[in-house]
Amino acid sequence: MTISEMLNIGLMQGFAGLSLFAVLLLMGLGLAIIFGQMGVINMAHGEFMAIGAYTVYMAATFTEHNAPGAMAAYFPIAIVLAFVVAFFFGWIMEWALIRHLYSRPLDTLLATWGVSLALQQCFRTFIGPKEVSPTLPDWLMGSWAPMEGLDIPINGLFVLALTLVVTAGVLIALNKSRWGLRVRATVSNRTMANATGIDTKKTDRLTFAIGCGIAGVAGAAFTTIGSTGPTSGSLYIVDAFLVVTFGGAASLLGTVVSAFGIAQTQSITEFFMSGSMAKVLTLSLIVLILMVRPQGLFASKVRR
Repeated sequence: MTISEMLNIGLMQGFAGLSLFAVLLLMGLGLAIIFGQMGVINMAHGEFMAIGAYTVYMAATFTEHNAPGAMAAYFPIAIVLAFVVAFFFGWIMEWALIRHLYSRPLDTLLATWGVSLALQQCFRTFIGPKEVSPTLPDWLMGSWAPMEGLDIPINGLFVLALTLVVTAGVLIALNKSRWGLRVRATVSNRTMANATGIDTKKTDRLTFAIGCGIAGVAGAAFTTIGSTGPTSGSLYIVDAFLVVTFGGAASLLGTVVSAFGIAQTQSITEFFMSGSMAKVLTLSLIVLILMVRPQGLFASKVRR
């Protein structure tokens, strides 16, 4: 194998890591917002990713059967729908369950785990136990070849661009919008935020729903690189929690850096060893670093 071929393989493997980075970052963003503000360990977060993926699948099926001429344009609309549907279910879940369990992290973990199992069974019952994939528009198919022997999938480029747009939108919203101001005030000092007239309960509900909506967008992105089944979300929940813990709770910069590091480490090591061994090596490195720096890479400063 020539040096040029090895370089091309390394670049393609690195880009595969960028696709994984995009999904992990979108999942981690939602978790970082929820866990950072409310301290809620949402074990059903992966199922909201699956809700977004199934929304895209149903939108593709509906368009294919009723308006095949619109197949080229349905996907961006389906991404918005994935956010809206996941946002709606997240709003309902916070109102019906989560708001009664604040300050009880163990109960929250157990309750959301039960919701996770219930949603998986709903997927099996109402959609089917088999994995499904939406029909993607033609403009998402194929690859881009910047040089001979190097082929980069167009769908991977789209997912990466979508992730950058969503991440930039979250950062702008947190730093420039009234919602972001209320979130930052609540994270800094919940009691003082209440005293200044901020409805922290309403802020919590909206934040939880937005975090779930971002997971729905992660599911929409996931449909371009993999098929969706009832347990697809649960396969990513551990990695998403690792991203948030490793990066530092409530730190969006830490979430970005952590997602990139985990995705690239796992993707590159998979080239030299099996997938399971690559996961073990990645997890071992994270554990070693957390032993030295248990607060994560970018610990946020919170007033007590």
